[in-house]
Amino acid sequence: MESPFKVDILKGKVALLTGGGSGIGFEISTQFGNHGASVAIMGRRKNVVDRAISVLQSLGIPAVGFEGDVRKREDAKRVVKETVKHFGKLDILVNAAAGNFLVSAEDLSSNGFKTVIDIDAVGTFTMCHEALEYLKKGGPGRSSSTGGFILNISATLHYTASWYQIHVSAAKAAVDALTRNLALEWGTDYDIRVNGIAPGPIEDTAGMSKLAPHAREKIFF
Repeated sequence: MESPFKVDILKGKVALLTGGGSGIGFEISTQFGNHGASVAIMGRRKNVVDRAISVLQSLGIPAVGFEGDVRKREDAKRVVKETVKHFGKLDILVNAAAGNFLVSAEDLSSNGFKTVIDIDAVGTFTMCHEALEYLKKGGPGRSSSTGGFILNISATLHYTASWYQIHVSAAKAAVDALTRNLALEWGTDYDIRVNGIAPGPIEDTAGMSKLAPHAREKIFF
């Protein structure tokens, strides 16, 4: 499908994507690169990050990868700084890192619940917080009048209720709340645009393969 956007609409922009090595994050990385952006990817699995960077570079996209865990503040700080060191600035942060597994509320441990909250919600906040210095107007490599952009990846699970997804529903509800609050505070104070998108099921992604391996025909046909 042909893109509705100008091919160079992101020319000169630098984007950092957590979870950018696979699934939704990788597709966003690819499309950003195809539209002119330089791309940095952060992920916990080095092999996944390396493979994604290889693909992006084969497409002629300036790309660099960093191993890191969004649950660790020191990793978040390091990757943001290394991205700016490599490309000279940071314009866009995409928080796509997420954790998920199927489990009933009855069988879910508090540690399992906390793990997903830490990755999806706390990790999103941590990355936003560490990137603030570079995204706000007047930040390194940025003019005194224009801020950057943050995109948080949510989901639709918590809009009603979903079987065996209480942990993810709670985490994504938190992501939506912090997105709205950061949009208010940082949009007003620093001219940073903060938005979220909430994709439903997407065919041929790791999430669908893991969460609904036999639901393809019911969902997509």
